[in-house]
Amino acid sequence: MVNGRALHFVFKIAERKLTAKFYREILGMKVLRHEEFSEGCEAACNGPYANRWSKTMIGYGPEDTHFVIELTYNYGINYYEPGNDFRGITIRSKEAIQRAKADGWPVKEENGKFILEAPGGYKYNIIDEPQPTDKDPVEKVTLASSNLERSISYWQGILNLNVFEQKDKSVLLGFSKEQTKLELDDIGAKVNHAKAYGRIAFAVPFDEQPVIQKKIKESGNKILTDLITLDTPGKASVRVIILADPDDHEICFVDDEGFRKLSVPDYPSEKILDRFIAKEEAASPDEIKKTAA
Repeated sequence: MVNGRALHFVFKIAERKLTAKFYREILGMKVLRHEEFSEGCEAACNGPYANRWSKTMIGYGPEDTHFVIELTYNYGINYYEPGNDFRGITIRSKEAIQRAKADGWPVKEENGKFILEAPGGYKYNIIDEPQPTDKDPVEKVTLASSNLERSISYWQGILNLNVFEQKDKSVLLGFSKEQTKLELDDIGAKVNHAKAYGRIAFAVPFDEQPVIQKKIKESGNKILTDLITLDTPGKASVRVIILADPDDHEICFVDDEGFRKLSVPDYPSEKILDRFIAKEEAASPDEIKKTAA
């Protein structure tokens, strides 16, 4: 499998207004599309919840060419317990640091790195260099590993990601040099996902999904959701398979053909997000639980 493409990382968020401010006004990302759902996702895209939820894709450019962030919001849930599974996302953007300082958003400095935290405690490591315009500013997603050798055997040996750099306690993986990478850090302890766990997503050709399915089953590893087609009202359907690595990090492989149709930017949907945020602020707790109109 060599045709994989890094797509996005999924966060469960408990507060949309402040989260939207962070991604738009501090990191400088743009809402690419926003979708509202009346019931939970069959592939647990919004976590193990059957309630009404929304999905916002946000990033520095179209999903065809950029690694973006998926923000999933479950109505009525105002807190997710964090674990030690997510270590951070690294972005090259001195502009984000400047915006944070000008806004009064907390900026931490550790070992020459600047750290911003999104609502919910999700960490962003910011490289203090001009944000590139000729490539994606998002450099890597870092997740925890309890056993680096075992992690490499899974991600390289079974899923066929390439190893670009390996140290005693970390490894950098990906499908190509030009894409956002996955970094795994050995934390020397059990990985705890708690309630705020996320999911990393990749695209592969439709015909390669059954190949992944076969390799995972033969290796005895976990399939959380077997091949299933997911529908988005008014948009293209996609087929996905959801896996879990040896540390139970969730991994989505979506068919590239369908996803390219689904992920066409829908910039006017940013106004829909803002409308729902305003509507929720004005609503009573009972009204929030009702199905979207």
